[in-house]
Amino acid sequence: MKKVISIGAQNFAKLRENQFFYIDKSSFIREWWNAGDDVTLITRPRRFGKTLNMSMLECFFSNKYAGRGEELFGDLEVWQDEKLRAEHGQWPVIFLSFAGVKNKNFNATREAINQLIADKYDEFRDKLDYSAFSQKEKERFDAVDRKMDEVTAMFSLNFLCRFLEHHYGRKPIVLLDEYDTPMQEAWVYGFWDELVEYIRGLFNNTFKTNPHLARGVLTGITRISKESIFSDLNNLAVVAMTSEKYRTSFGFTEEEVFAAMDAQGLAPELKEEVKFWYDGFIFGSATDIYNPWSVTSFLESGKLDTWWADTSSNGLVSELIRTGSPTLKKDFEKLLNGEKLRTVIDEQIVFSRLKGSMEAIWSLLVASGYLKITEIVVKKDGLRRTTSHIITITNYETWLMFNKLIKSWFEQAEDNYPEFIRCMLTGDVENMNNYMTRIARDTFSSFDTGTQPSEQAPERFYHGFVLGLMVDQASDYMLKSNRESGYGRYDVVMEPKKAEDPAVIIEFKVFNEKKGEKDLSDTAKNALAQIEDKHYDADLLARGIPAERIYKYGFAFRGSECLIGMG
Repeated sequence: MKKVISIGAQNFAKLRENQFFYIDKSSFIREWWNAGDDVTLITRPRRFGKTLNMSMLECFFSNKYAGRGEELFGDLEVWQDEKLRAEHGQWPVIFLSFAGVKNKNFNATREAINQLIADKYDEFRDKLDYSAFSQKEKERFDAVDRKMDEVTAMFSLNFLCRFLEHHYGRKPIVLLDEYDTPMQEAWVYGFWDELVEYIRGLFNNTFKTNPHLARGVLTGITRISKESIFSDLNNLAVVAMTSEKYRTSFGFTEEEVFAAMDAQGLAPELKEEVKFWYDGFIFGSATDIYNPWSVTSFLESGKLDTWWADTSSNGLVSELIRTGSPTLKKDFEKLLNGEKLRTVIDEQIVFSRLKGSMEAIWSLLVASGYLKITEIVVKKDGLRRTTSHIITITNYETWLMFNKLIKSWFEQAEDNYPEFIRCMLTGDVENMNNYMTRIARDTFSSFDTGTQPSEQAPERFYHGFVLGLMVDQASDYMLKSNRESGYGRYDVVMEPKKAEDPAVIIEFKVFNEKKGEKDLSDTAKNALAQIEDKHYDADLLARGIPAERIYKYGFAFRGSECLIGMG
């Protein structure tokens, strides 16, 4: 039977009260409860049902939903468990979400979190019979507000648990959703260390040294390094992407997706397209997990689109790739071309390593759902054991997102870059220079490009930029970089798929006075000389492309200055 689909609904009670579309994930309640873990951290990509499942836990256990079990859970799997039914509505529950804490400085972030905690105090004020508190308890209770000092904030949830246990005679369950959202913002905007100190104190006193806590659950996208905020939480059960626990509790299985399509009356032949677009996530041994946000958006609209990819600015991902090393950009190019990479994935993300570790970046992209692990390779050498991972882009939707992301780096060039490519394919070097000089001046910073040859090969930045300009030519050209041809390795080649079309060879050079270069024209000449000396056109000539149809360009750079020479 066709159901109303409420896009973005994250309140379990609202979904069930209105009989909106819902795929039964209530077995998660039983699995979590029976596991008996003190504190559980579950990491899954954004928009994968974390908040809805946390809301479901609240609706099942919280005493404010007592007496509503049949209404909310009657036709769901969990309600068939008679023993577990007895736990419904029996517990005080503190449920917070950090999903909206996206501030650009520490003070605003701290106050936002303080306000969320203060709101919980207000929610329980009347239920706790505030008038019966001792004077000291009232002072502690009233000290919790948006401007509270760090010590008060550190113990605030611990105290609330104590108040609730005293009143109800049962220790509360604490649910914290999207715990790492403010942490990611802190890394992007440069106040990581300050926020780590604040969060570490809050978490330690809430989830570790808290005798008034029954159980706790945290969800997030990443498992942030234990050394950062979980240093004292040795009671933490971590359920990451490769874990077997809760493997089908977040995201939709293929069976669930296809059954929903049938129920919504969608054509059976669309199933393969939906699979191509939205399948590909892997949790533990469960393959063929679909993105729930995109699937529900498709079910509601009947349209295949980048629904999930468009729900975030992807600022952190963009920054990491754009400012990454030349090797990272080269490997990313392979991923976009459908290839797989072998690396080491660590599900414990160390944010301090993101600027210098490719493995940390790949690990974050896997945790975020943009890449997936297709194979785990274990090698044994005597007693030694090493593990590596084979990764690839998750599905077609994420592939489209990355292409869009790369294009967004060149928004200032958007109106003109097709003309730049036309000039490149016709030998119009004058207009190529006009374009590149303007873009280099307006877009590139000295941080991006460097000013000296020793500064980590800044020509690789331009290398990535020019490849980005060429991305739309993939239907007619094979874009190659750092490949062997003749007697060396060229920088970039546009090899036509049709032999009658022109080809392009590009070599990048940064001005180097030590090599006797007086100006950028000397640098461009040296780049062109390298193309000739190393016979970079050998493969193209062997394919039958005539020499006069092979355009050779030397790109010379000095800081934000650019000059293109043509051979």
